[in-house]
Amino acid sequence: MAIDPGLRVTGFGIIEKNGASLVYIASGCIKSGDAELPDRLKIILENLREVIAQHQAAADRAGKSLRQRESRIDARARPGARHRDLRPPWTRACRFPSTPALQVKQAVVGNGHARKEQVQEMVKRLLGLAGAPSADAADALACAICHAHGGQGLGRAIRRAVSA
Repeated sequence: MAIDPGLRVTGFGIIEKNGASLVYIASGCIKSGDAELPDRLKIILENLREVIAQHQAAADRAGKSLRQRESRIDARARPGARHRDLRPPWTRACRFPSTPALQVKQAVVGNGHARKEQVQEMVKRLLGLAGAPSADAADALACAICHAHGGQGLGRAIRRAVSA
């Protein structure tokens, strides 16, 4: 699972890796509107908890809990998210690494300065989706794809799979 951080719109994407294949599970956006910052963070956390609960079975099939998968969170929210006593119990086992957008775009599109439309199209192709996901969901899926391949980029992962 990966999260494209945003305090008004937070994208999320869930994929499963089977060998060299990536399988789309779910994606979407959590819209927190124009509420005060604490209220927006609460909306985001409650909705993420719901998403995780809905897709726990998919994570179990993959042999890992979604709570152990890598996620991203907005830098402004990170201090509270990292302080274990302030975090909801279901997030205390989560890791929140931050992956630079340049690295994600380089890994998925092959160009660290790719436009949002290019990321959307490549995510659509890589996951075999009928249509392109929204920009925020595509960014989260791109991050999940990047991490599924160890952050090494698809080219290296595909070369390894072909040579194996």
